[in-house]
Amino acid sequence: MTKHVTSSDIRSAFSAAMSAMYRNEVPAYGTLMDLVGHVNAEALAGQPQLKARLEATDNLERISEERHGAIRLGTADELAMIRRVFAVMGMYPVGYYDLSTAGVPVHSTAFRPVGDEALKRNPFRVFTSLLRLDLIADQGLREDAACVLEKRQIFTSGALELTEKAEKERGLSKEDADRFVVEVLETFRWHNRAIVDGDMYHRLHEAHRLIADVVSFKGPHINHLTPRTLDIDRVQALMPDHDIAPKATIEGPPTRNCAILLRQTSFKALEEAVSFEDGNGGWQTGSHTARFGEIEQRGIALTPKGRSLYDKLLAASRKMVHPAADGSNAKAYEAALIETFQAFPDDWTTIRVEGLGYFTYSLTEKGSETSISATADVDALIADGLVQFDPIVYEDFLPVSAAGIFQSNLGDGAQQQFAASPNQQRFEADLGAKVLNEFGHYADIEQSSLEACIHALTRSPAAD
Repeated sequence: MTKHVTSSDIRSAFSAAMSAMYRNEVPAYGTLMDLVGHVNAEALAGQPQLKARLEATDNLERISEERHGAIRLGTADELAMIRRVFAVMGMYPVGYYDLSTAGVPVHSTAFRPVGDEALKRNPFRVFTSLLRLDLIADQGLREDAACVLEKRQIFTSGALELTEKAEKERGLSKEDADRFVVEVLETFRWHNRAIVDGDMYHRLHEAHRLIADVVSFKGPHINHLTPRTLDIDRVQALMPDHDIAPKATIEGPPTRNCAILLRQTSFKALEEAVSFEDGNGGWQTGSHTARFGEIEQRGIALTPKGRSLYDKLLAASRKMVHPAADGSNAKAYEAALIETFQAFPDDWTTIRVEGLGYFTYSLTEKGSETSISATADVDALIADGLVQFDPIVYEDFLPVSAAGIFQSNLGDGAQQQFAASPNQQRFEADLGAKVLNEFGHYADIEQSSLEACIHALTRSPAAD
């Protein structure tokens, strides 16, 4: 019987291959990786307690390997197929994001591993957006764009064949898995020849720059790949010293002692030379701006109560100062964020007691040497020094932040108005599956860790 490699092994191999390819395509990404590695080493050296907790929770090694990527698809068929491809890697659609509310004509999900063990092994994520052609006002352009998209095939025959084989045989051999990574990588590769002529490209570009990016090329090239830093403010400050121009503001919450959710920054999108069909069998040179570098710092996953407070405070901040895409009011916006978010508790104990965030529970050294006769309240176990808690890393995304990254890299013209029209039901029909609820997964991880503590504390000494 053929031995199958694990989906986590395939995901790790694909993440590494993607990183190597993108580093070759976008040299500034390599510079960014080196900078992030330096800042992370500084942060760990300066915060021995943070390093100890990351080691204790099996989260230290994943930091340097952690990535998220982003792609933009054009059709329902492409979305349904990418779901099947990612499933081979143990990645599943989590969450629904409507970016039309922020002037970006897509809706999205994030493909990622969902179990605690798989996340610790390799938490690779791909934020995957589907173009909303229905939001384009020009009917003729909608039809022309749909025609272009219908004709392209973004997956190699090998990728299709191996995905079907993995589904049928419930896994892949080492040889097939290696070939699968090579074949699927082609979907994400940059192509400098467009599949539309210059006139069509400019029509798409006028409708929205992102529409031009999705429709004009052979495949949904990876448009950014994001390492995780432990100090995004430090990276932001150092980027100019490495000839990288960062966006003016960091998306997400302000700097805090207890990081929550997700903070993101990026460098400006590259203007890259591309060729367009000239209508006479030849090519004409032009340019296209889409791919950029991004960095993220991840904090604790918030409960529905915590997320509601976060959304309320973010909305209040943006009501005070709405961030401009060109960064002209960056300082004023940052000041508004800091002022508004004073209402969000900034110590782990209060965040836990008030039910604002998710935590994992584990036995202390004292707890590992103690048995109790009956189940005790978790607060009592913590007070007695038997149980400790650590924040659960937020593995997902923030639609306002994602839109802010898109807009800052696509220019002022990206801030166009579209009717806000969330349509999760349609997205799931195109996907061919329901998206998973992020809150349920965090709650399961928290509950499982607590149950494991209780089981260990109430075990019968005779059973040891």
